[in-house]
Parts: sequence; structure tokens; C-alpha cells
Amino acid sequence: MSGVTGTEQDGTGHDGTGRRPRPAVVTPAAGPGGPYKVVIVGTGFSGLGMAIALKRNGIHDFVVLEKAGEVGGTWRENTYPGCACDIMSLLYSYSFEPKSDWSRMFPEQRELLAYIKDIVAKYDLEQHIRFRTEVTGAEYEDATDTWRVTVDGAGAADGEVVRGRTLVAGMGPLHHPSVPDLPGLENFGGTTFHSARWDHDYDLTGKRVAVVGTGASAIQFVPKIAGKVGRLTVFQRTPPWILPKPDRRISGVERALFRRVPGVQRAYRNGVYLVQESFVLGFKNPRLLKAAGSLARLHLARQVPDPELRRRLTPDYTMGCKRTLVSSDYYPALTRPNVELTTAGIAEVREHSIVAGDGTEHEVDAIIFGTGFHVTDAFEDAHIVGRHGLRIQDAWKDGMRAHMGVTVAGFPNLFLLIGPNSGLGHNSMIFMIEAQIRYVLQCLKLLDARGGSRIAVRDDVEDRFNRWVQRKSEGAVWVAGGCRSWYLDADGVNRAAWPASTVNYWLRTRRIDPSDFEIGRVATAGR
Repeated sequence: MSGVTGTEQDGTGHDGTGRRPRPAVVTPAAGPGGPYKVVIVGTGFSGLGMAIALKRNGIHDFVVLEKAGEVGGTWRENTYPGCACDIMSLLYSYSFEPKSDWSRMFPEQRELLAYIKDIVAKYDLEQHIRFRTEVTGAEYEDATDTWRVTVDGAGAADGEVVRGRTLVAGMGPLHHPSVPDLPGLENFGGTTFHSARWDHDYDLTGKRVAVVGTGASAIQFVPKIAGKVGRLTVFQRTPPWILPKPDRRISGVERALFRRVPGVQRAYRNGVYLVQESFVLGFKNPRLLKAAGSLARLHLARQVPDPELRRRLTPDYTMGCKRTLVSSDYYPALTRPNVELTTAGIAEVREHSIVAGDGTEHEVDAIIFGTGFHVTDAFEDAHIVGRHGLRIQDAWKDGMRAHMGVTVAGFPNLFLLIGPNSGLGHNSMIFMIEAQIRYVLQCLKLLDARGGSRIAVRDDVEDRFNRWVQRKSEGAVWVAGGCRSWYLDADGVNRAAWPASTVNYWLRTRRIDPSDFEIGRVATAGR
């Protein structure tokens, strides 16, 4: 982060002096039917960060494709009651765009979305964004070394294809809600929705509501709806480890200091970063998390006096195996007289009820799924075709993987942001995003310097990196901690989590090795 990782940490053109680079000469945009230099998918932190970096490096010939009608990514999609970030606001923001007037230590969804929109306005990004334009597929064209991106939606013409020399997938891994295939769910006569598709038109007041899942989203919205509904039944499969949330309003004095003395905010940000980063030590040495585990148990004991309820809320796996959550109001919500925690599983769903695994029937008017997202299987139905007709499903038949989570062998000029094995369970993803953006920029500069039209990571380099990832994951808490999580695929192999420190990732992506890549050119590349 700023002040921790040196002068090249953001990939946005800063020279380490604090000065912004001089305005670059604007390059012409793609003409009718011509390829853009870069096509970006998504307007969350990763897609917008890539767009900003391109502009700061004098590249203006790009387009950003967005399926929705506004920017925001995760923070546009998730609008459930209580939606907030579980990383402190001073860290969960671009290092090159600190916000001095955050209202709380942990930013809520509305404030994060406002921050994103302010960034779009400041960097004049909207002129590059095509809203209501959903990507339905992408195919690499060998004859021209370009990507043909098929699009649909109100912002796209029938059968339209957007062409780009480079394709950057910045839609992130958490955008396909996962809904369990419960027996009889199709027969349910009430209302159902996922937390990421919250039905704000449905009035929960006085209703009998079932919540399926107790992950990061559920522990935020359950306390907000518990006092509103008539009856709330929470179906828990695995209890999460929960630490108290040190949230509070940021005082006017603090905001004034951040505004007038930027070094104070940088120091605070760096301090938060280092505290978060310290948790990585426990991933390979779970004994080091013993103090945190004791704090979590004390937190539970203080907030849940009923010993039986406390027993059902106590995890039986090692802390860190799943993402450790933070909340100071979830446990109290479960002790309310109108709230029941069920741990017997779900046997079936009937027209007006859910039958638990122990045979108990719970009459409900609505079912809310807090069951997370498709991560390790997110590309199962994706239509992405690389060089010589290679389908992404065939390239990943043994599991998804990418060199540094960014480049995939056999898919030239394709870059993934927050790709395989670059997810975190302990720190800010924006740190990783900025490192990856810098990595992509280096690849583009190398390609231009060599006069090439395509760049792709070598097979052996990707293989070596993947072996390192899996070797580093051996014995790690998310593999050997006794739980199942979104970090692992169906075979129990780590396909999502970065297996080392974020400093390690920053060092590995700080300078690319040209020998890691195959660079080529076709005769038509200069057209």
C-alpha cells in the first residue's frame, strides 16, 4: 500500500515524487469496425483501475463494457440491508486516490459506490464506458491477433461484435450468485431472492422469513431484518469464526488531519495494512492464530449467554480455513425471541415451508439466500476461445489457473484481474488489483517495445507457477483446516486463494520477466 510498497506500487504513472504525470497526447479511438487497443470488461474497482492506468500512461484508445446501467461492480450489485466492507475504509480504496472524508472506519455500500462514481467523474471515464452492454463471449482471431467480443443488451446492436487487440476481464469473481439446488425449491409458493439480488419491493415486515447461509453477507443483513420480520429462521451449515467489529464514526478532527496532513492518513493506512497482513503468518502456522481464536471465543461467550446456542455457533475447524468475519451485532440478533438458528440442514422445500434434516417443519413466507457466489466454477459456461480454437474449459479441464492470476497460456492478449489464485482472506483486494494492473501495463509496454501483436505466457512458466501455488498451499489452513470454502474446487484443490503474503505478490509482479512470454506478430498487425 501507499508508503509500504515503494514508488511503483499502483501502476498508474506516479513517479514517486507525488507529482501527477503530464497530460499525454491522446491517441485516436478505434474507427468504425476497427479494433480498440484495449477492451475492458466491468466497472468495479479492477476495471476502472485499469482504465485510469491506461489514461495515465497515454493510452486513450480503449472501451469499457458494462452490463448494467451504472458503474460500481460489487458495490452496485449488493444493496442488501447492512451491506458494508469488512476491510477498513482507509485501506479499501485506491492508493493513488485517498479519500479524507470517510464517515466510518468500515465503509458502507452507499459510500463506497459514491467513491467509485466520484473516481469516474474525476478521471472522465464515462466517455469510454458503454453501459447496458453485456459480454456474451470472446474469441481470439488468429489471423489478426485480435479479440472478437460479442455483446448483447440495450446498449448493443443486434449481433454486434466489439474488437480489441487486448482484452482485460475486470468483472471479478464475485458476480454470479450461488443458489443451492434444494429439493422442492421450484414448488415454493412464496418469495425467494439472493442477497446480491435483494428484492427491495418485498416488505419483510411481520413476515416469516428463512435465511439460508451464514457467510459474510448474511451476518450483515440478519441483524438488520431480525427486528422487522415476524419470525426469522436461520439455516446454518457451518458456523463462521467471527471477531468483534471495531467500527465507529471517524471524527471531524481525524478527517481534518487526513485532509490537511496527508502523511497522517498514509501512516494510518499503512498501519491497518500491516495489522491485516500479519494474519497471513497464521495461514501456514495456525498456532499463531491462537490469540485471535481466543478473542473470537470470548466475543461469542459475551454475546451469547445460552450454552446450547453458543455450542452450535462454535466452529469445529481451524480459524482461517474460511474467511474470518467481523461483526458486533450478528450474535445478539440470534438471541432475539423471534429468531431461531437451525443446524440440521434442509431436507426439502414445500409450498409454504422448509423441512429441516431433523424433520422439523418451518412455515415461511420468504427465503433469502446468503450463500455466496460461484468462484472456482465461475467460468464453466463462459464462451472464451483462445488461439487455435482453445476453449477456456479445455485449458482448465484439470482446474482453473493463471500465471500470477493474470495471464493464461494459450490465450494471447487476455488478462484477468482477480483471476485464479489471487484472492485474499485477510487483506484488501485493491492492493492485489493495483499490482495486477501494473503487471498488465508492463506486458503492453513489452509488446509495443518488441513490435509484436500478441503476447502470451509460456506453458512451462504457467505450469511452474501453478506447481509453486499448490506446493505453497500444502498444509495451509484453507486446505488442512478441516472445512470447505470457496477457496477450493470440488477436488479440494486451492484455485482461488493467494498462498503467500501480499508483499510476496507485489515483489513477484513488480517487474515482469520478458522470457516468461511468447511474443509474435502477424503480417496484418500493422493495419
